[in-house]
Amino acid sequence: MHVGDNDPFEIEKMVALRRDLHAHPELGFEEVRTSGIVARMLEEAGITVHRGLGQTGVVGTLKVGEGTRAIALRADMDALAMPELAERPYKSTTANAMHACGHDGHTVMLLAAARHLARNPGFSGTVHFVFQPAEEGRGGARAMIEDGFFARFPVDAVYGLHNMPGLATDEMAVVAGPQLASSDSWEVLFRGVGTHGAKPHLGRDAMTAAAHFLAMIHTIVARRIDPLQPAVVSACAIAGGDFRALNVIPDEVRIGGTARAYSTAVRDQLEAEIGTLARGVATTFGIDAEYRFTRRIPPVVNDADATRRAFAAAQAATGSRSVVTDFPPSTAGDDFAFFSAEVPGAYVWLGNGPAVEGALHHNSRYDFNDEAILTGARFWTSLVEQELR
Repeated sequence: MHVGDNDPFEIEKMVALRRDLHAHPELGFEEVRTSGIVARMLEEAGITVHRGLGQTGVVGTLKVGEGTRAIALRADMDALAMPELAERPYKSTTANAMHACGHDGHTVMLLAAARHLARNPGFSGTVHFVFQPAEEGRGGARAMIEDGFFARFPVDAVYGLHNMPGLATDEMAVVAGPQLASSDSWEVLFRGVGTHGAKPHLGRDAMTAAAHFLAMIHTIVARRIDPLQPAVVSACAIAGGDFRALNVIPDEVRIGGTARAYSTAVRDQLEAEIGTLARGVATTFGIDAEYRFTRRIPPVVNDADATRRAFAAAQAATGSRSVVTDFPPSTAGDDFAFFSAEVPGAYVWLGNGPAVEGALHHNSRYDFNDEAILTGARFWTSLVEQELR
């Protein structure tokens, strides 16, 4: 990467750091090494550091001038529990752990901006650089909030950024409204009466009931949800019986999966409809059904005013032709939603270049594109300078 003689964002250093983090991935709430590096590099720049929120979370605070407005910028730090299969010089050295979603890049971009702003404080107000643990389904945002994030660091707005393969590295997408779906899980336990596989009439068949439930669950989105409202219900796990006893109809069959929506109303409806279907199928087969719906992450919905501010910063960072305003929301989830549920927020997308060999997020061959570091650092810096004039 050529950055010229003037390197205000320490890009060469940040590229080396990003690759170091990639080689040493840490799972959620285990980011001891990563958070230590983040804290040290913030302190080196003269930024006040707070550690321990959400176990391994780090917050760096930079207050300049007499401005009263305060904002939070969030980057996630954790890796995924999966092997890295691509060969590269900085391949993961940790078994079954990999930065397959670009959180190594997110961490470095925010660090680059924080250090630059500390050296060049062209704003008046307070910015909190939030390095969050455990975004990948382990509850890091909620843990930071439960540890008193908003009480200790009151803010007027919060911003998040995620890389997106398919967009160029000097391109961003900034859109108001829904960006990511709610991410909830559900389980149904069908409890019947087990019997000999040759004498099904002597029992109550939980296996056949489960099969009917699996076939019917897709009618919830197709026939119960408003077709103008996106939603997903998927069955992802099933357990029942034993392949060493193929002449036994089991007493119980357990099924679980995920549900996604972009609105509170549809989220509520999915919870209700899955339960109604499970109980109806159980009644049909004369068995019992136990149902549990676990709300994990709300949808990420961008506030209109915060989005307008983020758009202006993206224009400054990339040039207006490189800011996409018509970009579809993702059915993935992100617990940034817990932050933006408390104060106005905006979540933006930064290009990661082409998906090399089809390696999208959570793919064992995925890699963050170092060419995006400069654009991300410029975005964060522009946002602070425009928000805190």
